[in-house]
Amino acid sequence: QVQLVESGGGLVQSGGSLRLSCAASGSIFWMKTMDWYRQAPGKQRELVATITSGGSTVYADFVKGRFTISRDNAKNTVYLQMNSLEPEDTAVYYCKAAARWADYWGQGTQVTVSS
Repeated sequence: QVQLVESGGGLVQSGGSLRLSCAASGSIFWMKTMDWYRQAPGKQRELVATITSGGSTVYADFVKGRFTISRDNAKNTVYLQMNSLEPEDTAVYYCKAAARWADYWGQGTQVTVSS
C-alpha cells in the first residue's frame, strides 16, 4: 500500500507559477509511472503529465512548454512545476502512482488561478 500526499497548491494570479509536490509513503522506484491529473468543476479528470521509471516524460498539449514534471526517487517525491498559469488551469490536481499491481491516488490539492 502506498499513500500519496500532494501539496503546493494555492491561489495565484494569471502568469504566475506554482510547484506541486507529491510525497509517497513508500518507494516510487518500482512505479511504472508517476502521473499528475487535474479535475476542474463540472469536468472529467484529465491527464496533465506523466514520468516513467526511466525518466521519460509526456505532457498534455494544453501544458506543453509551461509545466515540467520531475521525480526524486531518493525522496520518493514527484513534482509538477507550473509556469505561465492561466485561469483555465484552475482545478484540483491529483497525483497517481501506477504500479504493476494497482494504482494509487492522492487526495488532491487545489490550484486557483485568478485573471
